[in-house]
Amino acid sequence: MSSAALAAAKIAMQSRRSELHKVSKEDNVMAITRRTFIGSGLASAGALWTFGHARADAANTIRFGHLTDMSGVYRDVEGPTSVACLQQAVEEFTKANPAFKVEILIADHQNKADIGLGIIRQWFDVDGVDVITNIGNSAVALGAKPVIEAKDKVALISSAGSSALTGASCSANWVHWSWDSWCLAHSTATSMVRTGGDKWFFVTADYAFGHAAQADAAKFVQAAGGKVIGTVKYPYGTTTDFSSYLLQAQGSGANVIAFANSGADLVNCMKQSQEFGLAKTTRLAAMVGYITDVLAMGLPTANGMTLTETFYWDLNDRTRAFQKRIAPKLAPGVFPNMSQVGDYSGPLHYLKTVKEVGVASAKASGRGMVAMMKKMPTDDDCFGKGSIRADGRKIHPAYLFEVKPPQESTSRGDVYRLRASLPADDAFRPLADGGCPLVKM
Repeated sequence: MSSAALAAAKIAMQSRRSELHKVSKEDNVMAITRRTFIGSGLASAGALWTFGHARADAANTIRFGHLTDMSGVYRDVEGPTSVACLQQAVEEFTKANPAFKVEILIADHQNKADIGLGIIRQWFDVDGVDVITNIGNSAVALGAKPVIEAKDKVALISSAGSSALTGASCSANWVHWSWDSWCLAHSTATSMVRTGGDKWFFVTADYAFGHAAQADAAKFVQAAGGKVIGTVKYPYGTTTDFSSYLLQAQGSGANVIAFANSGADLVNCMKQSQEFGLAKTTRLAAMVGYITDVLAMGLPTANGMTLTETFYWDLNDRTRAFQKRIAPKLAPGVFPNMSQVGDYSGPLHYLKTVKEVGVASAKASGRGMVAMMKKMPTDDDCFGKGSIRADGRKIHPAYLFEVKPPQESTSRGDVYRLRASLPADDAFRPLADGGCPLVKM
């Protein structure tokens, strides 16, 4: 860790306020540690990166507030790697456009809606933040909606998964990037039922995202001719022992056990499923699964698991080029997932839009910025060409993967077999079906 980063961490641990600590943009993002963020409590903006060659002033500076999980169960699927992806987007943009000044603040919402909301309020009212990125879980995102709209700011949501974010709870002030529960459920559930997995049991995290993931998947299971024969909800973030839930699933007679959770919870569910021998008799499906989860549990545990992602580093030449650029910012053996690269793709498109409208206009109205972002086509190395719909849904293809057996993997990041591709127009919920008030049909 650099001396500047160490100084930032020391100050953050001593303060309960939202201190801003100058850190060189060359500092590796992995220098942001769990201790830095936990020690600073509610207002845990432990670092401020400044980009651009001229001296930054508030009126001519775009400021990002990156709200993510730096310490909890979703740290590995969001956290430091999402910070690195945001840094990469800003570095690339400011290198090509040196007249622009951009700053990044980082905070840990600790997976608590009240803490996340408190940070967002301070960022808007005190710290001059223009756009919130990542956001965290769905409860944090949905809880922040009134504040984001009242302050007329922008939110680029990459990690919260509830399809309600572009449905009944859509907003003219945000864009939902990367994926959502409808997309993943549609791809995974439909294909599994068609190949014989017609009796489903859900193990579901008991909060907004888990509910949405289960509801979306159950709908597609039934539409494809299958049925849900059982479900159990567990209190999110309170346990690492899933044995009682898995035993209920095992005794149900299901031929598919679906996990409507993510991160460390999914890893623990899969490990314990292998211990109980469930994978020998039952197909296992992740309603939200990432390469980060697969690497955390290891191929022997994840072998055969079916999941959908909208990004895989080894998918094509452009994704491999992005992985090569981002790798120096990451710890060895780390490969970003679809949520994390959303924190590259979304901010890059936002900054391209700033270039079109000017900094003053971008800061004047978040709704105006989102409206302009919807007019401009999207294109980057992670998701390729795409667009943003009227409901705020970012559109791009989705891919159904199966985890490889260990003997077929040639390197740490070589984990997926591609089973199916869904074009952008089919990958996400039809515009007319979401119930978003912004959609005029």
